[in-house]
Amino acid sequence: MGTVTAVIERDQETGLLVGYVPGWPGAHSQGATMDELRANLREVIDMLREDGDPAPEATFVCTDVLDVA
Repeated sequence: MGTVTAVIERDQETGLLVGYVPGWPGAHSQGATMDELRANLREVIDMLREDGDPAPEATFVCTDVLDVA
C-alpha cells in the first residue's frame, strides 16, 4: 500500500494525541505519545485492510493558514 497521511491533533480535554487518515472512514486512533499513536493507527489500518485496500473517499491535499479578522 505504501504510505498514508495522518492528521494529528491534541485533544484539549484529555491531552491525548488524536490521529486520523482523511478520507478513510474508521482510520482513527489516539495515544499518549507519538509512538503510541503511530502504533495504534497502524493497528487500526491493518484491521481495516483485512478486507482489502479501501477506495479512499477523499485525498489529503494540504493544510493552509488563513488570516481571520
